Amino acid sequence: MGLGTRVNSKPGAAHPGAPAPVEADLGVRPVRQPGVLPQSARTSRPAWLGFDIPLVLVIISLIVFGVLMVYSASADFSFRIYKDSTHVFLRQMRWLALGSAVLIFLTFMDYHWLRKLAIPMMAVTLLMLAWVLIVQEERYGAARSLYSGSIQPSELAKLALIIYLSIWLYNRRDQIREIRLWILPLGLILGAVGGLILLQPDLSAVITIVILGSLMIFLAGGGGKQLFIVLGLGAIVGLILVRSDLFPTGPDRLESYFAGLKDPQLYSDHVRQSLEAFIRGRWFGVGIGMSQTKLLGLPFPHTDSVFAVVGEELGVLGASSLVILYVILVWRGLVIARSAPDKLGALLASGLSAWLATEALINMAVMVGLLPFAGNALPFISAGGSSLIMALAAVGIILNVSRLSSKQKSGEEHSSHAVVDLRRRDRRRRVSRPVHPSGSSSK
Repeated sequence: MGLGTRVNSKPGAAHPGAPAPVEADLGVRPVRQPGVLPQSARTSRPAWLGFDIPLVLVIISLIVFGVLMVYSASADFSFRIYKDSTHVFLRQMRWLALGSAVLIFLTFMDYHWLRKLAIPMMAVTLLMLAWVLIVQEERYGAARSLYSGSIQPSELAKLALIIYLSIWLYNRRDQIREIRLWILPLGLILGAVGGLILLQPDLSAVITIVILGSLMIFLAGGGGKQLFIVLGLGAIVGLILVRSDLFPTGPDRLESYFAGLKDPQLYSDHVRQSLEAFIRGRWFGVGIGMSQTKLLGLPFPHTDSVFAVVGEELGVLGASSLVILYVILVWRGLVIARSAPDKLGALLASGLSAWLATEALINMAVMVGLLPFAGNALPFISAGGSSLIMALAAVGIILNVSRLSSKQKSGEEHSSHAVVDLRRRDRRRRVSRPVHPSGSSSK
């Protein structure tokens, strides 16, 4: 009988002294069900598949999109200011390289270490915000940056605040429904950060911080009452500040905004030129590098107004594609938050995703006249080292949560399979050796 021949006998028909039949010994391979991977294939899956692949693809698309638009929008500005049409673009590429290194580091660093780094990070942020006020390096009528505009501590403040609030709310997750226990400490945290930014002055960054604080309360489990209290207080304080002497341009921005809602011709020059860019772009755009508004006085075409350049050069189709990428980014961030290993990971992933979406929403809404003018950068698209590095750092933390979640699930599956393998492996009873009657002898 050959090894490939199947034994045609019923179970139990073998000689009592013979070992249990094993299919592998007879050359018979186990039957594999369609669509089911063998155990070896499931456990030997490459480690990089632990990342959220759709999120990685979206970030790569946004980065490529941003690099292309920075080069297109900044060429004329770079030549006029620096006598080199690639100056801003090359500087952005250097920031991209640094930001990519930060992203990789945070992706592979366990996010639980942030619990030890949150307070030092917040302390450094407050010191940098205070240093801005001391140095008074004024650019475009405000002192908001250090080292000739290379570093904007307000961007670091947004990231540090989300990390700090995530840990702070995680430690007080049982008190989130008791407003009196956290409203004062939260007000002090937001007030310290927002107050220093307010003195620069940078109203748009302060508004973003108030929105983020409210969102974090909601994501931590707070109900509508808690959310409306924080938003209501923030709105009252914001209206008072806009009307104050700290922001002499605040009343003008509000008046032009409300007037523009009635008649687009009454919008500010910035918003009118942005709308003209979208009108020129129509559905499919005039082509990369062919924008006219960036040459005819559109303010900050490669930073605050880059979305207008996108609308003119790529049309409604290109602008809509960019919006869809941000929607997918938020969706994947919330999916990662839902499957996070713990509440801290969920708060970090959802909070950072909400921050990136808020920045994008404000920037794009301002450019089409849906919100009063604010100077928020468009994440991954606007030129600027601080904005790009902080956005990439946020993505690194989100991917870290995704990686640890996948690793935890993989460990649980491996542990479950190991228990099964250790218990009678093939689930057959062990065959006892033949016992000879006492007194008998084998011949």
